[in-house]
Amino acid sequence: MTPPDPSLRSRFLTEVSKAEEEINLARAALMVAREEYPQLSEERYLGRLDLLAEETRDRLDDENAHVLVLQELLNAVYNRHGFRGNREAYYDPRNSFLNDVLDRGLGIPLTLGIVVLEVGWRLGLPLEGVNFPGHFLVRFSGDAIDLLIDPYDAGAVRFEDEAQELLDRVYGGMIRVHESFLKAASKREMLVRLLMNLKSLYLNVRDHDRALAVVERILLVRPIAAGEIRDKGVILARMGRKDEALEQLEAYLNVAPDAPDSERILALVEDLKNGSGTQG
Repeated sequence: MTPPDPSLRSRFLTEVSKAEEEINLARAALMVAREEYPQLSEERYLGRLDLLAEETRDRLDDENAHVLVLQELLNAVYNRHGFRGNREAYYDPRNSFLNDVLDRGLGIPLTLGIVVLEVGWRLGLPLEGVNFPGHFLVRFSGDAIDLLIDPYDAGAVRFEDEAQELLDRVYGGMIRVHESFLKAASKREMLVRLLMNLKSLYLNVRDHDRALAVVERILLVRPIAAGEIRDKGVILARMGRKDEALEQLEAYLNVAPDAPDSERILALVEDLKNGSGTQG
């Protein structure tokens, strides 16, 4: 993997440090993808989202009722352009890169949701992301009614009181819907969720370089996230970068001394100091 471009990281930090309403979610997601595709043109893919919005607007003539605009948006994304959930290869990292999603028309709930949100925002629609457990959703907040859009299920539209049905699909009826599950997700929260998806994929295949790069970017969004400080230390230890690992793990123990895994991390610190530690 190519070492991260410091200027790209700096731009990413600048973007995610803006006020919520000023963050360009699509651009930040494309910056995430650029660490995998250094030659990626952000403007090209932002232009693709612009074109989707223009196409939708053109088919509406002068109609601007939000519900009808939403219907035409979903028709454009899922019917005319054929975007769909990648059920055959859900854990393919390309599903988390917005450029790949736009090129291939395949994604996971979150990245397909970003497409719907970004095109909808361009059309002036009142849309927001929802970090629903195990399944990202998009909420349409209309004047008279709120609707949930499932970006992974061809843009299926449901009333909020049908959220239990979605939760049952993921957890088999073991969990009841709580109002916190339907809380709006900020753009930073969506970006962290995107990065956490990639982190999980890379850790599962022991791709330490890419996992470390992801954790470093999560920490740009959430600098004092204790779990990410710990994971950075563990990954560095696996890479044989002992001194850096010790710095991160000791920082974790300082900020979370009573964490449930503090004894395990303390043991790892002692192992690293004694020259054994995790590697490989």
